[in-house]
Amino acid sequence: MSDRPAVLSGVPIFHSKINIVRPLLPSFEDLKADIEEILASGMVTKGRHLSAFEEAVAKHLRVKHAIAVSSCTLGLMLTYKCLELSGDVVVPSFTFMATASSLVWAGLTPVFADVDFETTTLDVNAAEEAITPHTSAIVAVHNFGNPAEIDELTALAHRRGLKLVFDAAHGFGASYKGAPVGPQGDAQVYSLSPTKLLIAGEGGIVATNNDELAERVRVGREYGNDGNYDSAFAGVNARMPELSALMGVRSLRNLEQSARHRNRTAEVFRTGLGDLPGIAFQKIADGNRSSYREFSITVDADRFGLSRDHLARALGSENIDTRKYYDPPVHRQTAYREFAIAATSLPNTDRLASCSLSLPMWSHMEDETASKICVAFHRIHEFAADVARELEQPVTTATR
Repeated sequence: MSDRPAVLSGVPIFHSKINIVRPLLPSFEDLKADIEEILASGMVTKGRHLSAFEEAVAKHLRVKHAIAVSSCTLGLMLTYKCLELSGDVVVPSFTFMATASSLVWAGLTPVFADVDFETTTLDVNAAEEAITPHTSAIVAVHNFGNPAEIDELTALAHRRGLKLVFDAAHGFGASYKGAPVGPQGDAQVYSLSPTKLLIAGEGGIVATNNDELAERVRVGREYGNDGNYDSAFAGVNARMPELSALMGVRSLRNLEQSARHRNRTAEVFRTGLGDLPGIAFQKIADGNRSSYREFSITVDADRFGLSRDHLARALGSENIDTRKYYDPPVHRQTAYREFAIAATSLPNTDRLASCSLSLPMWSHMEDETASKICVAFHRIHEFAADVARELEQPVTTATR
């Protein structure tokens, strides 16, 4: 194999594309009998598999209530609605757009606060500075599966009389001080989409120890109808199908193994890339465990010799898929710019958006694959100056 990177006409490290994610799914044979039973019964929603899934998730998360919904976004919307939030809500901008879109759909105003550059999670001091006289809640995110500053945010919320919600879309498989993230705050809302560790095809979980909130979310996912066909409030259809619940039950069995495997793969990346100048890793606090829904690095262009964008293109030539999460951050997206007031200063968010790069990470990635990705980094870095010159060449259009 040529030592030159593929972008410089070398042979690609991988002969076929290494996708950013490859979901770990149960086999059809494992599901077949239950699928046939579901179809034969005609009970394709609100059946025994949904009940079993909710019970198993609640036990795993160590919460009183785990309410399954059709998506994490709808789970967030229902949680905000059922907590009767109003006015402003403090939220990070370095997050997936749904964290903010669900707020806007619930009639709330997102007030963006900066994140810590090393952990990429909501900075507690920045969150406090963003509180206004109209603030009703703080929404924090377990970004890339790294638990937020839960204790500090809880103390802040209590001190200021605010609700605290965690967007735990990446949270399954993460642990805080040795226990699963879940019982903290007023609610934690999870995603079950195919990019996550716990997969139901699509879907979400609202986890809470608040009995009243749990009951309102259950009613809310049924249009706000508690069964007497007289809506108590304007709800939505957020029911999870039985087939999704069945997949979720099976996936939950593999969750701990998936989390452990991803953490081992993360160590392969940290070891293989740790000696490269300009490459840094998300900081995970001692005693915590990231789910590593993403394995995200930051790229210091001056030290590495290439910008994040040039590195991503060079890795693409090696058939290595990457993502620039989150670029642009939410406060710079067209739909949410109006909420970013002129005085808003989010230096860590903007810096991360320009230098953060997520690498392929799966629950069943082989060490050899992760190691070869590291080899690609090293040879791209070795020829960084040549790669930069190549990628800075103007694109020409052939004529005939």
